[in-house]
Amino acid sequence: MNITPCSIKTLKGLYDISGVEVGQHFYWQIGGFQIHAQVLITSWVVITILLGSVIIAVRNPQTIPTDGQNFFEYVLEFIRDLSKTQIGEEYGPWVPFIGTMFLLIFVSNWSGALLPWKIIELPHGELAAPTNDINTTVALALLTSAAYFYAGLSKKGLSYFEKYIKPTPILLPINILEDFTKPLSLSFRLFGNILADELVVVVLVSLVPLVVPIPVMFLGLFTSGIQALIFATLAAAYIGESMEGHH
Repeated sequence: MNITPCSIKTLKGLYDISGVEVGQHFYWQIGGFQIHAQVLITSWVVITILLGSVIIAVRNPQTIPTDGQNFFEYVLEFIRDLSKTQIGEEYGPWVPFIGTMFLLIFVSNWSGALLPWKIIELPHGELAAPTNDINTTVALALLTSAAYFYAGLSKKGLSYFEKYIKPTPILLPINILEDFTKPLSLSFRLFGNILADELVVVVLVSLVPLVVPIPVMFLGLFTSGIQALIFATLAAAYIGESMEGHH
């Protein structure tokens, strides 16, 4: 039997499969790198909205708060309570991280429902909410993983790794696997929900363009907010768990 040609053919088949993409995407070629421009454009818009809103609302703090200042103070208090509930008394340094995650995901999710991305034409692909792309959700999940590893190591040092053999060394493979499943579940939950919501709205608008899509869009705004809350809550819970050393 001639095994070599069969092996080459198999490897070529695997390479062809790895090159398959779902839909079309718009890229920028910068040097030797191919940059996913769709995600960058929409992410910059979301970041601009967040920074602009904060600057306008708190650029001149008042003793008697304005409506905008009141709103952002309420948001900050909400994020503090969330962080304290999940992390504990040492929550203070983690409020900026949890708050950034929550606000970025919340505004990104809502941008998919409120901003008319489709009217902006690209050479390839189309614009959508940043969290509608798996690259964004995976990046946020990996940042969360790095954060809870840093939290545990900064508090306990190398003794942090003792958690993998507790309560018994037999659970070592399962405890290691848990650290891989956390970012997977975070990223795919967020990506899947936002993608499904936008697909449902697009299908309903194409079938019944006047009345039916409106309540579905309101439901999408609600679920988008819930997804941001779930992500931020789980991120804070993972950080608190790594600092306390329990499961």
